Amino acid sequence: MARFSPLFSSSSGNSMYIAASGSSILIDAGMSAKQLELALRRIDADPAQLRAIFVTHEHSDHVKGLRVFAARHHIDVYASAGTLQALDEAQVLNGKFYAGVVPKSGMEAGRLFVRPFPIPHDCREGFGYVIELPGERRVAVATDMGVMTNEVMNAISGCDLVVLESNHDVRMLENGPYPYMLKRRILSDRGHLSNDACACVLEQLVGRGTTRFCLAHLSKENNIPQLARQTAVAALNEMGAQEGKDYLLQVAEPVCSAPVTVF
Repeated sequence: MARFSPLFSSSSGNSMYIAASGSSILIDAGMSAKQLELALRRIDADPAQLRAIFVTHEHSDHVKGLRVFAARHHIDVYASAGTLQALDEAQVLNGKFYAGVVPKSGMEAGRLFVRPFPIPHDCREGFGYVIELPGERRVAVATDMGVMTNEVMNAISGCDLVVLESNHDVRMLENGPYPYMLKRRILSDRGHLSNDACACVLEQLVGRGTTRFCLAHLSKENNIPQLARQTAVAALNEMGAQEGKDYLLQVAEPVCSAPVTVF
């Protein structure tokens, strides 16, 4: 049995919990240590049982609680060499927990095997992750991408569950209050995936065998959960895929209030 929970998912903070066969990890720690502890308690998970934290990149909404949380619970942290350098420069790595480079060929974390892939984002050296679980099941976490690349698509294709960014509605962003340069950054190839771009990726993934999806990293200012879901479902309906029959879809809340997904 595998368990997945998006503990936090928004432009304000991100952290994903994945567990199977007695091993558990976090992808990112983008809220305070106290908030992370409370979130884990809500899903009956123990921080002391975490095997590692895998960091996607150095932006604050992904590492806000990393230094205190990892030190308090003696959890090893892994990321790309570029991300670790950026975290060191920001004084997040304080020597109170182990921080190492995750090999590009992947590494074990208890019964889980974590394999990184590069993401196109405006950070030092961002990674997404594919987590291989016992029973030949795989979970992919692919957020903070300005565009879907062939490398990312090849990495996540065929995974049983894909966590995919559906950050913004383009029209809401263009007509919203953000400064012009921030809008350009979000819309660039090193920014964030829109609802429409996400929906196009979902079509390809369903065609390649994925049956579970979680839309993540929704912007509070430039998106609405119902709109992200509607855009995704409409695209999949167009290709003849039916929700509940051909795939399952959830939209991650900013703060998880639902039970974990079990699969």
